[in-house]
Amino acid sequence: MNLKQIAKDTAKTLQSYLTYQALRTVLAQLGETNPPLELWLHNFSSGKIQNGESFIEQLLREKPDLALRIMTVREHIAEEIAEFLPEMVRTGIQQSNMEQ
Repeated sequence: MNLKQIAKDTAKTLQSYLTYQALRTVLAQLGETNPPLELWLHNFSSGKIQNGESFIEQLLREKPDLALRIMTVREHIAEEIAEFLPEMVRTGIQQSNMEQ
């Protein structure tokens, strides 16, 4: 078991998930302020969000302002959850194991 590789893979998965959450946040904001751009971003992101970094790279080429907005939101989310996430994961796994 290579714990360092597991940690890297987990971080990459979490980073992609936070990119997805940031995208959802930006889509909701655009839905209120700029529906045509929301539709464009929704269509653009369809099927591309599995790999957060690849999605950001593609979006940077198409609409850099939206990519920067999503990266900013993603960073904010990460900063807000970083403090309590490890404990939540440990507790969740322990509870799940006990229930099983």
